[in-house]
Amino acid sequence: MLILLHGPDEFSAHEELARLKTTEDFGYNTDTFSGVEISLDTILATCDTLPFLSERRLVVVEGLPKRKRATKEEKEDKESDDSAGGASSKGQAPADAAEAAGGKGTAKKKKGKSATGSADPKAFAQGLADHVTQMPDSTLLVVLVDETLDATHPLVQAAQKHGKIKAYTPPRGAQLETWLTRRASAAGARLAPDAARLLATEGGDSLRVLAGEIEKLSTYVGKGGEIHVQDVRALTPASHQARVFDLTDALARRDRTSALALLHELLDSGESPLGIVALTAFQTRALLQVKALSERGMRVPQIAQAAGMAPFLVEKSLPLVRQFSFAQLEAAHRMLLDIDASLKRSKMTPELALDLLVIEFGTVAL
Repeated sequence: MLILLHGPDEFSAHEELARLKTTEDFGYNTDTFSGVEISLDTILATCDTLPFLSERRLVVVEGLPKRKRATKEEKEDKESDDSAGGASSKGQAPADAAEAAGGKGTAKKKKGKSATGSADPKAFAQGLADHVTQMPDSTLLVVLVDETLDATHPLVQAAQKHGKIKAYTPPRGAQLETWLTRRASAAGARLAPDAARLLATEGGDSLRVLAGEIEKLSTYVGKGGEIHVQDVRALTPASHQARVFDLTDALARRDRTSALALLHELLDSGESPLGIVALTAFQTRALLQVKALSERGMRVPQIAQAAGMAPFLVEKSLPLVRQFSFAQLEAAHRMLLDIDASLKRSKMTPELALDLLVIEFGTVAL
């Protein structure tokens, strides 16, 4: 049997895999392979191996090979091949043409590799799909892919005929609130609707992180307890960062009234002045990174990877960076460092330092 778990929600897919491992006794007959690194022949040979001291064997393939961009050397090889072909068309023998081109391209082609020297993605997927009907009945093959596959994909068609297929898309909005509520219930706690909304909107887009937060909050309120907004704000770092982000947003819009209200709300909730300054400095530094990378033409996933930020934070930052010049962001960041130093040296009261932050943040000279 083939079970295909595909889609961008890899967290739920791995939870389903964990559940599958408990449904039957696979004993010591569980093998996990990376489809990007392990050859198709190795995977197929394992699928054909009968289980030892157990009735079933579980073979897990995580990910599929992807066609990579050609390197500079590979592009030069292709150009050499093209030159050889052109010479051949003018009457030069193919072998002589290849030798004249340096012989690079032909040497690589003899190895039977793709243009990038890695497994061919189409051949890998087709070979895996074709082998499903040849596997022993004792083998359960589970393939996890972190993207949604097209209906014409060979693994999708094979799973429809000879197994099961499940697509996983991360929940958003009301669906995410329901997911959080059910998660809390499974942990023995109740999640208040406004607390679920706060976590869904400000807790980030990683289900793995959110699941960890629900587990922590459920432990905090105890068995049968209810998780309220104040619990989320007190124990969830993402919520703190989101409120500081709102503060930075208000500063960017030159909305000092909202900024002051948010500032004192943070102070009243127990956030330390140094903590507020540190988080705001972190935010301005992130804005500088996002602005620099976005102006180089990078998109959200590329910026997130290059800056080491969550994609949802990049999406929130992009409208803000348009409100500032580089000089303004750099000056604001230096001002935060000065305030941090002043607080540590007790040169001014925390309330005065933070109020000055709000007043001066939007009036930094260009």
